[in-house]
Amino acid sequence: MARFLGRAKLGKYGSAVDAALAEMSENRIIDRIWNRDHTVWKPKPDGISDRLGWLDSPGVMLENAPRLAVLREGALTGDPPSTHALLLGMGGSSLAPELFGRVFGEGGGGLRLAVLDSTHPGAVFAHARRLDLKRTLFIVSTKSGGTVETLSFFKFFYTQVADEIGADRAGGHFIAVTDPGSALAELADVHRFRATFLNAPDIGGRYSALSYFGLAPAALAGVDVPRLLERADQAAAECGVDITPVENPGARLGAVLGELAKAGRDKVTLVLSPELAGFDDWVEQLIAESTGKEGTGIVPVVGEPLGPPEVYGNDRLFVHLRLDGDDTDDEMLAEIEKAGHPVIRFDVADRYDLGGQFFVWEMAVAVAGHRMGIQPFDQPDVEAAKVLARGMVAEYRKTGVLPVSEAVSPDHAGLDGFLAGARPGDYIALQAYIQPTGETFDALQTLRTRLRDASRLATTVGYGPRFLHSTGQLHKGDGGRGRFIQITDDPAEDVAIPDEAGSADSSMSFGVLIGAQAMGDRQALLDAGRRVWSVHLGADPIGGLDRLGG
Repeated sequence: MARFLGRAKLGKYGSAVDAALAEMSENRIIDRIWNRDHTVWKPKPDGISDRLGWLDSPGVMLENAPRLAVLREGALTGDPPSTHALLLGMGGSSLAPELFGRVFGEGGGGLRLAVLDSTHPGAVFAHARRLDLKRTLFIVSTKSGGTVETLSFFKFFYTQVADEIGADRAGGHFIAVTDPGSALAELADVHRFRATFLNAPDIGGRYSALSYFGLAPAALAGVDVPRLLERADQAAAECGVDITPVENPGARLGAVLGELAKAGRDKVTLVLSPELAGFDDWVEQLIAESTGKEGTGIVPVVGEPLGPPEVYGNDRLFVHLRLDGDDTDDEMLAEIEKAGHPVIRFDVADRYDLGGQFFVWEMAVAVAGHRMGIQPFDQPDVEAAKVLARGMVAEYRKTGVLPVSEAVSPDHAGLDGFLAGARPGDYIALQAYIQPTGETFDALQTLRTRLRDASRLATTVGYGPRFLHSTGQLHKGDGGRGRFIQITDDPAEDVAIPDEAGSADSSMSFGVLIGAQAMGDRQALLDAGRRVWSVHLGADPIGGLDRLGG
């Protein structure tokens, strides 16, 4: 059996998947994907033909691995040597690096890699205060080169570094990962960055884990990049044109995702061995942003604690990535399967098998898009919240205050009333525009579990504005089954965003930015006809969450 082929127990849904695989074989779908045939998805090539470079990533990046090894060696032997790396990015630029930092970060012989993808002032301050700037390498990562959060992070940290060691040396603490010709590529040249990695422009952000966007940070974190890519290359071969869809890991998983979604099992609940944590966050963006459009979508459920079978509705598909030797979730998943829920299991030999899983899931989501009749490579609804947030910022620059946003008090009656009309097949999305910490994570987990157990609805949790670059497309583009709980707070202190890198002048702060993003997203959801309940927790977000989850 193929190394990366999962084991599926699908019950009554097996016949539909078998029929889909037979149809894909007859219509040569996998062959056509490898040959860049846009008609697999849509009659016109727009946004498809120029987004299929991920098919070649394993082989192309194996050829570029020596350059990444030089990058790591230079960082480790500099004067002074770097000990930490902080990636400044969002979504497709941050989720794979976050995984590499979490899964490979200890004892890998590289830098300690962390990711900043929150504009909450507390999150920015937390990194600024813990890092020795003289020994930190900053990775500025954005495909477009114009992502507002990423450039704000860059301006803040570049100014901090320049103040500490001088503007003439500051650029040596930064590298850029971007597309050719982007504004970031120009900034990197102007500020004399240590290195710039120009990615293949025909790779979309959420498909970029096996490109410079994922692998430059991975190399710095001590990942054996050639070993990771060899697993990816093996998975690509197993997903090749000469492998029948039944034995093709990407084709089979994609058929399961697509057919079960069409049958109402559209809440893909990911269960991972703890040592693989972070891969599910990457999958979340891949699924949500690729499938949540044209009035349909697959809802990835990440990090939801497992419960007994009776807390789940009939809209779940469970996917278990199980590291060899870990039986933590076997018993509970066996009970869930016995109760009639479909389950897919992937055996992961070691953490480097994630290289192969990246490719399998990329192919699977492309196939799922085909089965669902959608184009999986665009994100037509993502811009709505950004446009509205820009309008809020423009209003602030004109008046000095943000528009007033409607909010409700943090009481059970209000929340329970908001959820009272929920129907089977709906889902609850907690959108937390608060500082990501261990305490907030625990409080959000308690709240989501209470809501799940009381309603039998799938629950998701996202920190804002991070989730806007991940599940935000799904929230506005799917069938409108979400119930959105937006959570905001008053940051204990604010952080100024320099108008220019190295400048002391500032006309906006991170507190203003995250406030505008929250209000912009709320309005975008309302404009799309979504149901939103807003709660402002003031200066005590943990206490407020505890009251909601109690």
